[in-house]
Amino acid sequence: MNYKSLIYVFSLVIIVFLSQKQKLPDGFVYVKTIIPDLEVELKYYGTDNFVGDTIDGYKSNTLILTKPTAEQLKLIQEELQEQNLCLKVFDGYRPQRAVDHFIRWAKDLNDTINKSQFYPDVTKKNLFVEEYIASRSGHSKGSTVDLTIIDGNTGEPLDMGTPFDFFGKESWVKYAGISEEQKKNRQLLQFIMLKHNFKNYSQEWWHFTLKNEPFPKTYFDFEVE
Repeated sequence: MNYKSLIYVFSLVIIVFLSQKQKLPDGFVYVKTIIPDLEVELKYYGTDNFVGDTIDGYKSNTLILTKPTAEQLKLIQEELQEQNLCLKVFDGYRPQRAVDHFIRWAKDLNDTINKSQFYPDVTKKNLFVEEYIASRSGHSKGSTVDLTIIDGNTGEPLDMGTPFDFFGKESWVKYAGISEEQKKNRQLLQFIMLKHNFKNYSQEWWHFTLKNEPFPKTYFDFEVE
């Protein structure tokens, strides 16, 4: 069996597996059914995040998005692959219960176990004021995604100057105090995402929302599983 045949069989296995999961609301899809080779590492399913724990509502490392969002990401993935690059996604649809978990965590000012890694220069009580955390998240509407670009051979992420979810000016899209290579990598990510109908968030280089998202006023709360 050749390489392309193996990829085809693997894709069918993924589609069958995902079809056995929960029935999603109309308009949502399991993204792997559209982009089988997409790299996904949902940071809130694990413990490598600013809270330091698995977040409520994340039951598996399964990326869910609205169908138009997934279809645009497929186009981006295909374009990047022409340069031997790929996408890696850290978060997509986020249940409201996960946002509520963030809120509870933010109110516990004594819990700063991951401060040095994720928000060294921001006082925890100011995370809401400085808009790093919100009581309602665009992610819960299903058309917002956090991602980066990785090397197609090694799987290593391109150097963007800060890790995902680093709360500070260093993560702002136009932050000047990074190397030329880091600026170039950020510009590539911004260019290709905006080219394919996404808009960015100026304080987070990894954060993008589909323009004309299908559920602009609806915050969903079904679990990620």
